[in-house]
Parts: sequence; C-alpha cells; structure tokens
Amino acid sequence: MIELTLPDMTCGHCAKTVTQTVQRLDAAAKVEVDLPTHQVKIATTQPADAVKAALAEEGYPAA
Repeated sequence: MIELTLPDMTCGHCAKTVTQTVQRLDAAAKVEVDLPTHQVKIATTQPADAVKAALAEEGYPAA
C-alpha cells in the first residue's frame, strides 16, 4: 500500500485524474481518495517511485 499526500488534489476532477493516472500504470490498482485531507491510498504492484513520478508528471507531486 502506497500512501501519499497530494496537496494539489482539490476537487473531484483532480481525484479522477489521479485515479486514471495510477490505473494507466496498473489497471488492477485500487485507489482510495480522501479529498479533504489530500490523501490517497494506492494498492498496486508498481513501485512507489514509478507511481510518484507519473503523478508528478500529471501535476500532482507528492508532498
């Protein structure tokens, strides 16, 4: 389980983009988003560095 804080994730569109970005890396990934706290929990087989890099490239760098 990868747990990240994404300060720039502020709305439903952001959450959808984050989810889609992770699922492009791993179609079977499970993504749980908590918008009020900007937290995301990701269950994936991909390495954390790859997930962080993909999210940063989409404009959601982890804090």
